[in-house]
Amino acid sequence: MIGRSPDEGPLPAPPGRPDPKPDNPLIVQPDRTLLLHTTRTLENGEGVIQRDSNGRPLTEVHPRFEEARTRLASFAELIKSPDYLHTYKLTPVSVWNAVALGWDYVSIETVLFDLACVPIPGTVLAKVQIWVQRFGLLELHREGARFELVCSDRQVLEELLEQARVRELCRVDGEGRLWLDDVTRGPIKQVLIRLGFPVRDLGGYVDGDPLPVAFRETTVGGLGFGLRDYQRQAAEAFHADGGVSGGNGVIVLPCGAGKTVTAMAAMEKVGAKTLILTTNTVAVRQWRSELLDKTHLAAEDVGEYTGMGKQVAPVTISTYQMLTHRKSKTSGFDNLEIFRRENWGLVIYDEVHLLPAPVFRITAELQARRRLGLTATLVREDGKEDEVFCLIGPKRFELPWKQLEADGFIATAQCVELRVPLDPSLDTAYAQSTARNKMRIAAESIGKIPVIQDLSARHGGQRILVIGQYLEQLETLQRHLSVPLITGKTPNLKREQLYADFRSGAQPVLVVSKVGNFAIDLPDATVAIQISGSFGSRQEEAQRLGRILRPKADGASATFYSVVSENTREQEFAEKRQLFLAEQGYAYRIVRSGDMDFEGKDPEDSKS
Repeated sequence: MIGRSPDEGPLPAPPGRPDPKPDNPLIVQPDRTLLLHTTRTLENGEGVIQRDSNGRPLTEVHPRFEEARTRLASFAELIKSPDYLHTYKLTPVSVWNAVALGWDYVSIETVLFDLACVPIPGTVLAKVQIWVQRFGLLELHREGARFELVCSDRQVLEELLEQARVRELCRVDGEGRLWLDDVTRGPIKQVLIRLGFPVRDLGGYVDGDPLPVAFRETTVGGLGFGLRDYQRQAAEAFHADGGVSGGNGVIVLPCGAGKTVTAMAAMEKVGAKTLILTTNTVAVRQWRSELLDKTHLAAEDVGEYTGMGKQVAPVTISTYQMLTHRKSKTSGFDNLEIFRRENWGLVIYDEVHLLPAPVFRITAELQARRRLGLTATLVREDGKEDEVFCLIGPKRFELPWKQLEADGFIATAQCVELRVPLDPSLDTAYAQSTARNKMRIAAESIGKIPVIQDLSARHGGQRILVIGQYLEQLETLQRHLSVPLITGKTPNLKREQLYADFRSGAQPVLVVSKVGNFAIDLPDATVAIQISGSFGSRQEEAQRLGRILRPKADGASATFYSVVSENTREQEFAEKRQLFLAEQGYAYRIVRSGDMDFEGKDPEDSKS
């Protein structure tokens, strides 16, 4: 291991820190797992546990649970969240993102001691302290046309130079100083973060061709317009007054909170030619529409570079697929050179949590450009959060979903997990299948269809999105509901027409495949029904809830249903899918299809 090792053994509370209190909700384990109790047992005044008529202990929501969940989410990753116990993990990236937002070791330590009910292992505190110290230990500075990698700890630098890959990327001069060029600026950061050493890149940026971006006070559509305070704050946190300490990083805001407008505020700050990369052609169109509606950019200033037309303009919007397209696995990327030769001052990565692996390699070459990532959740199912951290940049701004809900910037939402018995005709096939096939059999159970029909009738008159993973299942559902289906094969013009019909109310129900997970602007959608999904994808769950979070003109709340086959692998995966939203404070009500009369009631069975 490079650098100092943590001391062994538990540490007493430092001076000024409270001793553990038995009624606190948190247990810190030696493996850096944090166990947060959601409830506590009720006792009478004499310390005797209170019990119900059947002798079972009575419990209540722990009075510090909500506070603890909010504080821990700032520097720890939620791993699982059963009813009574939430499990978090302290990781290098979770701590480094916290430090990037202003946390220090004392702040993290203070939270842990304040919430702990048992002594905290010294190994955990020492490890966190090391991670915090390593953020900024290595810095990259520009010296003319080259870059110097500077380390404030000479011993650590010498140990890093024992790594062959580090030596390959750096040139060491006679004074022992390490030098890099533009080509190795990105790769060295990738190598070092894998060794546990994030690099603070202060190498600066090329300015790019100038492009003034100014907001309208009234949109083209005739509505008054102005930045919200948090959008302005997020753009300022990213830009950092144009200094080398900013200009890269990720803004985390929920769907419906105006990430696109926030990115425009960053464009205004940078004032340079901009490349915007997003997920699909529909999203490209929406970006262009928003830019022309809310800024004074002219139509010829904003180009679309897609399979339907290739226009390079001062603001060019394209897709990840276009950037990474190639004729074969061994051939080069067809469109990459077009983007390389332009003098971009800013690259915006929409839905940065979805970046495909080839884009990471390309982004490693773009370290001289300011880079902004946008996402509702930094969760990546492939574990590449460190790639986002070192190549796009650290988290620069984040607001809790529930805070934005309380302020009226996103809709109030109820989440319901609706459990449906597996159709009896599938029992034998399910029992004899592999674990992976069991998930699909359960997800596609035909027993879900009557439930979807019932939900659609209950919410008649509202705008309803039914979202699923498997095309055959969606086609069957389309026939039963007699409503349009949108998939990846649906032509873009037809998609846009169906979305327009949905917005106008002419078509109040749409069935959509995973193309509906992100980047569709349907502000009047109030109900989302998830009929199947991608195994335990936390970010997909968050994106699907996000489809209905835009605030409604009439102040209506939104409802998100996740329909799962009961007592199956799908139910197991549903718990993992809900993790991120549980961390944000969304409680799932558990309802069984045999008891559909649940609206307006406080269900006995729920999980947070």
